[in-house]
Amino acid sequence: MTETDQAATQAPTPAADEIVTESPTRELTGPLHWLSIAVCLILSCGHLYLALFPVLSEFERNVFHFSGFAFLAALLYPVLPRERLKRSRASLASDIALGLIAVGGATWMALAEDAIYDRGVNLAPMDWIAAIAAILAATELTRRVSGLVIPVLIVLSLTYVGLWGQWVGGVFAFRGLSWETVLFRSIYGDDAMFGTIASISSTYVFLFIIFGSFLIRSGAGEFVIDLARAIAGKLVGGPGLVAVIASGLTGTISGSAIANTASTGVITIPLMKRAGFPAKFAGGVEAASSTGGQLMPPIMGAGAFVMASFTQIPYETIVAVAALPALLYFLTVAFFVRIEAKRQNLAPMEAQGTTLWSAVKAGGASFILPIATLIFLLVSGFTPTYAAVIGIGAVIVSSWLTQNPMGPKAIFEALVMGARSMVMTAVLLCAVGLVVNVIATAGVGNTFSLMIADWSQGNLLLAIVLVALASLVLGMGLPVTAAYIVLATLSAPAIAGMISDRFIVDMIANGELPMGAQALFMLSAPDIMPLLSAPMPVAEARAIVGSLPLEVAAPLRDTVVPAETALAALLSAHMIIFWLSQDSNVTPPVALAAFTAATIAKSPPMATGVASWKLAKGLYIVPVLFAYTDFLSGNWGDAFVVFLFGVVGTYALAGALQGCMERPMGWPARIVAGAAGLACLWPAGLAVNLIGALVAIALLVANKRGMPLAAHPRPA
Repeated sequence: MTETDQAATQAPTPAADEIVTESPTRELTGPLHWLSIAVCLILSCGHLYLALFPVLSEFERNVFHFSGFAFLAALLYPVLPRERLKRSRASLASDIALGLIAVGGATWMALAEDAIYDRGVNLAPMDWIAAIAAILAATELTRRVSGLVIPVLIVLSLTYVGLWGQWVGGVFAFRGLSWETVLFRSIYGDDAMFGTIASISSTYVFLFIIFGSFLIRSGAGEFVIDLARAIAGKLVGGPGLVAVIASGLTGTISGSAIANTASTGVITIPLMKRAGFPAKFAGGVEAASSTGGQLMPPIMGAGAFVMASFTQIPYETIVAVAALPALLYFLTVAFFVRIEAKRQNLAPMEAQGTTLWSAVKAGGASFILPIATLIFLLVSGFTPTYAAVIGIGAVIVSSWLTQNPMGPKAIFEALVMGARSMVMTAVLLCAVGLVVNVIATAGVGNTFSLMIADWSQGNLLLAIVLVALASLVLGMGLPVTAAYIVLATLSAPAIAGMISDRFIVDMIANGELPMGAQALFMLSAPDIMPLLSAPMPVAEARAIVGSLPLEVAAPLRDTVVPAETALAALLSAHMIIFWLSQDSNVTPPVALAAFTAATIAKSPPMATGVASWKLAKGLYIVPVLFAYTDFLSGNWGDAFVVFLFGVVGTYALAGALQGCMERPMGWPARIVAGAAGLACLWPAGLAVNLIGALVAIALLVANKRGMPLAAHPRPA
């Protein structure tokens, strides 16, 4: 459920005076093992109780959330986790002390809140100590669980508003705040350490992770594999299609591409290799499919909850419009699998005795009923928090209809597993609030958005490319959720504004801009006003809008763009960034999920990364559709039209890249297929899309019949 593999390496029990650590997490034994289990149980039960009976304030709940997981992180993550170290009891004691410092500092700030306000927002000496202790502990624990990037950003952010921002020239100059104000805002700010993002972590994210742990413990994971085998096992490329289906369904349980790869890959990758797929291709299929698991409703990883908070768009609306794009992504990967199977002339799998009915009968109830209950509650308007709690109860009840009923022991294990899986995510999301708070306080996000708009010169596609590059760089050191949070804070306003500008460009090109809106041009371009009353070429209108300064563009959008269009643009901007933030899982030189798959497939890591990047083209195609079409408008008719053309277009592009459809193709046919695929996806109009689709279908028919466009088939 987390974004890194948290399973500790199994090792012999160490001597009483030392603990041997070879993995990211420490192997706890004896009293410490039971202490960690007790803390996990308290955290899971406590959050479930608070979801139903909110007896604590939001701030107090977030402090409880951080304190518990900070203590667990100190226990589980030693100072240098990736080296083999012999640790004395004194060293272990220092880690426990760090956890207690985090708990004490955060708890003190929760208890001292009223007194601080009573003193006119002045910190007492003990308040200074507690605030600094909590921030330093959060920074160090974040370093342990996720690396150096976020801790470095925290230090740079806090010192920027408190010290060196005043020495920076240009648009990033900041006159600075007193250190007392910096500490106060870092603790009590709306976007701070115990603010909005911590609230998301302590409600939606953790509750859905507990829900996922109950699904796993109930045997839903085995059902997913059996169901995928029954559906796709006997088709051409069946083992690869099993990986696609299993990873997509597992995405409803796990929001982690790496955990998804590790759990389903141990079954699907050997299946693909036995069927004849190359090892690097098998690993790439699993990595690309598992990455899509974070795009699959209804959970979509932690990013969906953050998106709902940032945009104030209901969570159920986000997961509803995300369904067709996620399906298109998985179809894209499935096309590559089928085409590769045809290219390699691979035969379907032999029957293995698993049928659709036998899979559903054995364990379907523990997966289907809870997921259906969850979706029904979300669609009916219940909050995600309430839906998650009821969904957990539905897992327990429905498990008794399967061969793996959940008794007290299984419930106990699921509660502990859920909290254990949440450690890294909880610490990270609380700590990243320190960075987001500075971005909001200093206005860095607006400045960065202006820079993106300036660099791209109003070209939306170029702006998306810049965000994709920034996402890849951030992904080298940040988990996906943190990368999305940082990128959304910095660049979402720019992307949303440029998408909204398409509406203004159309109005200007058609000569329909209202007189009140035309008056805004008096501020920056009075010589253009006479041209606005008559139609003009779209390119000229786009150039006019792209040249507007922010002080004109912003009120023009507020005046002209309808509220529903602006909301769709905002959702599209965040969804673009959310999708692009996944690319570090499959894009070299990082490709975290691909490297995990390479370990299972015993293939070269970088070659597997290249294969996964090639297979995951949907990560880059679908965000362009978000930007230029009505895919996320909420109009299901328009969205379905975009989806259908997207299906044909991505199949044609996959055929062009692989040099095969139903049969291998020569270069002339590949060029035609690539052009037809681009025409299907091109936002120039329905006529162009329709021509592209007809050409792609005609090419497929000709290719299937073995007409001259096909190249000589490669021997098996």
